[in-house]
Amino acid sequence: MGLKEQIQNDLKSAMRENDEVRKRTLRMALSAIRFFEIEKGVELDDGAVINILQKEVKARNEAISDAQRANRPDLVQENQQELAILEAYLPKLLSESELETLARQAIAEVGASSIQQMGQVMKLLIPRLQGRAGGEQASQMVRKLLS
Repeated sequence: MGLKEQIQNDLKSAMRENDEVRKRTLRMALSAIRFFEIEKGVELDDGAVINILQKEVKARNEAISDAQRANRPDLVQENQQELAILEAYLPKLLSESELETLARQAIAEVGASSIQQMGQVMKLLIPRLQGRAGGEQASQMVRKLLS
């Protein structure tokens, strides 16, 4: 079962359980996924669904910081609940050592020895991360290893 189908099934169970926060959050996520599918005209794979969920998580984090600046604890709590629901569908983040191992493998495969070959390494490394680490984090690790 794909990630999209899992979200759809979880939405159905949230509807049966009358879990309003979970139901609202999963509907927003599915809406974003469907919008992207219609826009691109293709069925999304799990990697693309993860990317969409990461954008939704980022939006919730921004909403939390905005609500904190506006002194709105009710909105902070609501967005934190949504954030927890969305993060449950994302893969476990890589540790620093796991990211370093993947970066070293990519460097070895490319045969990179200088910072000028960083683009080639990143092109190979980013698809392997599959949402388990950010591009900026990977970039810093590769830069550190090539320096």
